[in-house]
Amino acid sequence: MSRILESAKETIAIEAKSVQDLASLLTDDFEKAVNAIMESKGKLIVTGMGKSGIIGKKIAATFSSTGTPSYFLHPGEAYHGDLGLIQDHDIVMAISNSGETDELLKIIPFFLRNGNKVIGVSGNPASTLAKNTHFHLNVNVEQEACPLDLAPTSSTTATLVMGDALAVALMKERDFKPEHFALFHPGGSLGRRLLMTVKDVMRSTDLPVIDAESEMDEVIGTMSNGRLGLAIVEENGQLAGVITDGDLRRGMKNQKNAFMDMKAKDIMTSSPKFIDKEMKLKKAEELMMEYKINALLVVENQKCIGVLQVYDL
Repeated sequence: MSRILESAKETIAIEAKSVQDLASLLTDDFEKAVNAIMESKGKLIVTGMGKSGIIGKKIAATFSSTGTPSYFLHPGEAYHGDLGLIQDHDIVMAISNSGETDELLKIIPFFLRNGNKVIGVSGNPASTLAKNTHFHLNVNVEQEACPLDLAPTSSTTATLVMGDALAVALMKERDFKPEHFALFHPGGSLGRRLLMTVKDVMRSTDLPVIDAESEMDEVIGTMSNGRLGLAIVEENGQLAGVITDGDLRRGMKNQKNAFMDMKAKDIMTSSPKFIDKEMKLKKAEELMMEYKINALLVVENQKCIGVLQVYDL
């Protein structure tokens, strides 16, 4: 094995052990911190300097997207005026691996005077930060993955995982569901499927509609021009069935020479799967998976008003 690969594997092993060791460092303070956040009527403010601050931004983003309103506050900017953003019912999470970061310790007295509950996150339970916060989460690591044991590597990973553990615990306590997640991620694929309805994406113009008495050459031409892989069959202005590429192939195989003399009604599927335009995309997707089909007809008053394909989801 090359020296580069050995280094990579060693780094992963060291950081993996650091994460695994976190479980043994958990105390009642973790549960108390979760309960304090649950009971709070305010936001969760995350603060930290340097690499701890970068990890803090990610933790705040995770909280915000999983049902716990949160934002990141830079200690330096807080010390120079942004403390005015803090309300007394907010919870503060202060992150410092050493627990002795000067810029962070300078603003802790404000939080305590202001009546804020403070969660300290550090690798030293005997640190100044740990001793001056209501709850302390220990993220101590045996060693940094850095060969000099200086650059924050294992410690930042451990801190990130501790933040995730808090966020997940809160999600479970709040019975946070995919529908809730979608509300905070309307631009994501999950949010799109959970929030948007069939009518938002279905094809509703230039539908490949034919009459039940249509000749086979018209059926084939309509399907080709429609480019949906199907033809919608109507009788007396109402939905009568659907013809798919599969129906065409089966008809050609079974009828052979008589195939071109047949009518649309002879090969159509007379009980196609159809849905309502108000159905959520997620439900439509589940139906397609259940019936192993890639298109659904959208029906209103016994007339097809649109087609939803799996590619639209």
